[in-house]
Amino acid sequence: MRLGRIQTQNGPAVVRIADNVVSQIDLVSVGLATLQDLLSHPDLEKLAASLPTIGKSQAIDAVDWLPPIDQQEVWAAGVTYKRSQTARMEESEAAASCYDRVYTAARPEIFFKATPHRCSGHGGAVRIRKDATWNVPEPELALVISRSGKIVAYTIGNDMSSRDIEGDNPLYLPQAKLYNQCCGLGPWVVLASSMPERSTIGIHLSIHRSGVEVFAGKTSVAEMARKLEDLVEWLLKDNDMPNGAFLLTGTGVVPDSSFTLAAKDVVHITIDGIGTLSNTVVQG
Repeated sequence: MRLGRIQTQNGPAVVRIADNVVSQIDLVSVGLATLQDLLSHPDLEKLAASLPTIGKSQAIDAVDWLPPIDQQEVWAAGVTYKRSQTARMEESEAAASCYDRVYTAARPEIFFKATPHRCSGHGGAVRIRKDATWNVPEPELALVISRSGKIVAYTIGNDMSSRDIEGDNPLYLPQAKLYNQCCGLGPWVVLASSMPERSTIGIHLSIHRSGVEVFAGKTSVAEMARKLEDLVEWLLKDNDMPNGAFLLTGTGVVPDSSFTLAAKDVVHITIDGIGTLSNTVVQG
């Protein structure tokens, strides 16, 4: 089952998506206010399927998608794929040993990525910093974690990164990762029971410039060096999430060091079982 948020004339609305049809659902009838409330409900699966709809349904390509986030924090895990380890080591010699060690360490790299207002939904814009010269998207499977700490759903994440800033000094990681429109999420969330077997989930990245594909790459969740539940466990150590959280799980697709994003590029990330998240790049 797929759930999401769209913009309507009356403000944001929570929707259920079936095939190519989007239907607004009535949360108020069961005493809920947000998608976040629904995702943390103990009877999520049954409730999401039974909620009545409001108004007319719409075609999937006729709505204004919002990121499927309310008040949750967005966190991210790094160096969870061999390719990301190599890429991070390429950023600078000084940082190479740090990223080499964390790939095999018991403790993963986990960092704060975004607040809701810094996230963009499907069809929205993601940003490259005006003080950066080497910028890439990072396509990632994103976990939707309930208030109780359970993985209840999945979505697509675009962890935008300024590689030159981070490469200059690993202590600049927050500036390389966290800024306006630094994270794409969406287009919706897929409940855990509706996802395919994890080992079969492919992740695909395609970047278009002036209508021409300038980069394409793919990987699989099977290539991850860490278990998803382990990442969640580390995230929640001495770290309460009263609103729940999104956790980006790292990338196995990184463009070559000669590539950098440009304004007006369009980034498409497709993950099996979820769909495609598309964002246009802006700068400054």
